[in-house]
Amino acid sequence: MNPLETVRLDWAFQALDTFKIEVPSWGFANTGTRFGKFLQKAAATTLEEKFADAAEVLRLTGATPTIALHVLWDLPEGIDSIAELKALEKRFGIKAGSINPNLFQDQLYKFGSLCNPDAGIRRHALDHVVDSIEIAKATGSRDISVWLADGSNYPGSQSIRKRIAWLEEALVTAHGELSPGQRLLIEYKPFEPAFYHTDIADWGMSAQLCAAAGPNARVLVDTGHHYNAQNIEQIVAWLLHLGVLGGFHFNDRRYADDDLTLGSIDPYQVFRIFHELQTAAFEGLQDAGVAYMIDQSHNLKGKIEATVQTVVTAQELWVKAALVDREKLAGLQKACDIVAAEELFRGAFWTDVRPAVAAWREARGLAPDPLAALREGGYVERVAKQRELMHGTGHTTASSYA
Repeated sequence: MNPLETVRLDWAFQALDTFKIEVPSWGFANTGTRFGKFLQKAAATTLEEKFADAAEVLRLTGATPTIALHVLWDLPEGIDSIAELKALEKRFGIKAGSINPNLFQDQLYKFGSLCNPDAGIRRHALDHVVDSIEIAKATGSRDISVWLADGSNYPGSQSIRKRIAWLEEALVTAHGELSPGQRLLIEYKPFEPAFYHTDIADWGMSAQLCAAAGPNARVLVDTGHHYNAQNIEQIVAWLLHLGVLGGFHFNDRRYADDDLTLGSIDPYQVFRIFHELQTAAFEGLQDAGVAYMIDQSHNLKGKIEATVQTVVTAQELWVKAALVDREKLAGLQKACDIVAAEELFRGAFWTDVRPAVAAWREARGLAPDPLAALREGGYVERVAKQRELMHGTGHTTASSYA
């Protein structure tokens, strides 16, 4: 049997046409662990290089039209960086995506940012969030993603309740600065770098903070920010039910927030999450504004190769989830036919959708195998040589990636 006959191509093509995922600027740069950093010759060190890499991923996959930006890493001049950014958008055909404040890097934040006991430091952190909102307005970005490293390491060393109140106050102020079309995405993480208590430790805390902040605040789910064996798709279902799901940072992890390649450890989990999202849409419940973003920083894999591999995996798992016959599944669930329901569900997951995804790519004028096309095109080798030469001379020319 032709492998394409096992997959409804109209379902697969429709699913892929509507699936877009954002790439992170920091995913193309040299990053490391708390023990060391292994440098890559092809790693991006400038905003221009990050846009160039993002454009290559879009050219190969057709699914990544935006790039997430960290304010201090990518836009060190703040609002004055916008002219350069706009020029790069036009040149590379990639738009600025979510804007990410940096509330964890400055020495000032040793004891917290928006939750710091020092009112002056809290004000400094809030000013940075407000500045980030203004940058998002200038770039036309909808989402401002807030992640805090705030917390404490020792019992009794901080007032947990006071920090809740300070955080609520700051988020209310930040929400008031949003334009009508903008959203404040509030991320959570159970631990690291805080190991006794983290100020936004789970989805319930994030949801409550969103309710306190205002109607344009939503919960941001990072798939690496959960305890082992935690049922993330149940969390997704709850957030959809409550109408407060804003978006995702996708990665995978074996133990904690490892930032491993999406689906490398548990692809079935990603499939189950995608199933909840698509079922909500099928039932008319899902807010169409849920944002999908990769949040990975590879220390060993090549930056561009890992990003392409991730997008390809996400596309395949998204199509698998689209193949679930939801009407039939609902009937089996109502009848409590457990084995048949599970087999229908698992059958979609085990379907080989790669021929269908390749057919979609060819129909859209894309290479059927993006990773192979990346290798054959020599982009990584070419930019590695260019960047080694440029950074050796401390120079970046405007025509480097023309």
